[in-house]
Amino acid sequence: MPELIKPTARLHSAWTEAHREWGPGVHEDGFGLLPSDEVGSAAGFATWVARLTDAADPAEAGRTFCLYRWIVEGDRVLGGIALRHGLDEFVLQFGHIGYGIRPSARRRGLAGWALGRMLDEARELGLDRLLVICAVDNLASARTIARHGGVLDDIRDTEFGPVRRFWIEV
Repeated sequence: MPELIKPTARLHSAWTEAHREWGPGVHEDGFGLLPSDEVGSAAGFATWVARLTDAADPAEAGRTFCLYRWIVEGDRVLGGIALRHGLDEFVLQFGHIGYGIRPSARRRGLAGWALGRMLDEARELGLDRLLVICAVDNLASARTIARHGGVLDDIRDTEFGPVRRFWIEV
């Protein structure tokens, strides 16, 4: 049975396995991985996890509040999901919620399950309307968003290619 957990340095090996499955780059949506993050060593990974944990503190001025959760089953990392608070330029470009499921764990309903849990979190935080974005050719994600109440606002070209922009009333 999957669960959503806070990022933890304890799962360094499991996360690295998932990262390798995605292939090179920092394209795993929902993990908050930046090109500058050094996640190969235990110390670098722990520093990255600490940054993710710190991002959840709304008291940190000048930063986008972001709640990161990992989708795990046992000690296996299946994906990640992030809930960003506010409506700054970053959120307008990438959405309030971003998620990704490792290739071998797709087609199990995990993205929809995790999205539903994060919508519950958003409700508890008092958020009432969320922007969720997916690549225009990611039809599985578009269906997942629509099943959770997402209403297509528009399709836009971005520096990363065309995206569908959905709004969800929480």
